[in-house]
Amino acid sequence: MDPMLRSTIQTELAVRLSSSGFVAAYEEAEELLAKADGDPDLLEALVVRRLSGEPLSWITGSLTFLGLRVQMQSGVYEPRWQSHALAERAIARLPDDGVAVDLCTGSGAIAMALRAAKPRARVIATELEGRAVACARSNGVDVYQGDLFAPVPDELAGRVDVVVGVVPYVPTPALDVLPHDTFRFESTLAYDGGLRGIDLLSRVLVDGLHFLKPRGALLVELGGGQDADLKNDLYRLGYADFNILHDEEGDVRGIEATSRPDR
Repeated sequence: MDPMLRSTIQTELAVRLSSSGFVAAYEEAEELLAKADGDPDLLEALVVRRLSGEPLSWITGSLTFLGLRVQMQSGVYEPRWQSHALAERAIARLPDDGVAVDLCTGSGAIAMALRAAKPRARVIATELEGRAVACARSNGVDVYQGDLFAPVPDELAGRVDVVVGVVPYVPTPALDVLPHDTFRFESTLAYDGGLRGIDLLSRVLVDGLHFLKPRGALLVELGGGQDADLKNDLYRLGYADFNILHDEEGDVRGIEATSRPDR
């Protein structure tokens, strides 16, 4: 396609997307153009899907997470940029030859980031939903299907350096205030954390100690205020060095805790 014509079309698409509330309209228009590969009918069909609220990565088939291209499939939770801080801290805590477990891996984005940064480490992941398992495997992730720690090989008990996860943490009563289009496409299973949002997080705190080494790191994503809900449990169970993780906008996005050496 002629570069001038392509630029004109991209600008027009960006205006359509922007007027419908899409913040990164120009960048999204570029990705849709690339996916259509010069087919105007296909391009229009892709734009209509996006305007309906369908996640961009389901339409284009991929997204970028910490510089890595992650293959995506329809129905699989779309990793957010807000999880970058969690992934970066997990990378920092993982020894070069260590062991990491990524819970609720979805597409496998965090596991991919760990593996790319620490290629000598053993990185495994768990995921309950079958489509997500297939997606993670297509991204080369060593993923075990099952609920949280249930499918993790017991040979790893007491040998894991890092447990990381974006487990569901939205309080059930708050699901109704999420963006209108969210549950037209994504399942509530990816979000619903129970009445206070900490049901699964609490299970991770308890079961994580079975697998973590002394001084191993636990890193989980959560919402504002939930760090206070979990702090006492962390210390009671056998964690120390409790830190709060913030995203690029300064919002609370996760916690980092270290298992005590004498637990």
